[in-house]
Amino acid sequence: MNVSALIQCAGDLSCLIGQLVTALMIATVLFLVASGLSLIFGVMGVVNFAHGSLYMLGAYLCYAAMQAVGVFGVAAVLAGLGVGILGVVLEHFLLNRLYGGPVLYQLLFTYALILIFDDLVKAVWGYQFHSMGVPDFFIRPPLEIMGTVIPFYNVFLIFAGVSIGIGMWLFLGYSSIGRLIRAAADDSEMLGALGVNVRLLYTIVFGVGSVLAALGGVLSGPLRSIYPGMGTSVIIDSFIVLVIGGLGSVGGAVAGSLILGVVKALALLGFPDLEESLPFMVMALLLVVRPHGLFGKPG
Repeated sequence: MNVSALIQCAGDLSCLIGQLVTALMIATVLFLVASGLSLIFGVMGVVNFAHGSLYMLGAYLCYAAMQAVGVFGVAAVLAGLGVGILGVVLEHFLLNRLYGGPVLYQLLFTYALILIFDDLVKAVWGYQFHSMGVPDFFIRPPLEIMGTVIPFYNVFLIFAGVSIGIGMWLFLGYSSIGRLIRAAADDSEMLGALGVNVRLLYTIVFGVGSVLAALGGVLSGPLRSIYPGMGTSVIIDSFIVLVIGGLGSVGGAVAGSLILGVVKALALLGFPDLEESLPFMVMALLLVVRPHGLFGKPG
């Protein structure tokens, strides 16, 4: 525990800005993964443990596409589309068999997918760690704010996450498909009775959620190592985000991601020994005060 580091940082504007940027970067990646997970759960009621594996596959596919085409934007689009198509296939041919069944079946099936995907990436890319590195396009003068130097890619990551979040809000709130998705979350049976193809809607939702998870992996890929099983930690953090924000609430995913981002940034600076456990402590404390989360619905 290094409380003195926190006290020193509190009196240093440059340090505060640096920690804020770190918190926003963590929150951005968590939001992308957790919002897709929340969307799937909110509409379909599916607890998808394999969502972190889609994040991992997004990073791996972007890494492979970068080696092939060398353009990050193209590689990101290819990775997102690839994982989105995979999500559609999984939902249409496998996951839909479990709707209406015991939740235990969903948990076992999606946990099995984690093991399968981890073994697949080991077979294709090996056991070793890979590094994508910051693309050449983003190697340019950093942004300087109050003496704090912020690498250009870090600024891009935050901006990209905010843009995707705004796009998702507009899609769900103002598009015809978005309105159908929100209606399905409220009463899918009534929506089906009105002639809407709810099965197709579920496939679209799972595909969109898969793309969001993949984009989280794509954006974090240049800043961290890529390795088999990297989705495990992010799915645990994503579930913490959902519990804090409220299950099934995309707005809650925003709030939960920001809270967890700040907690993790503070833990890295002042409580490195509690880095793994502190998010659980915060989650437990919030559950005592508000059992259904910040934006969740009671029951």
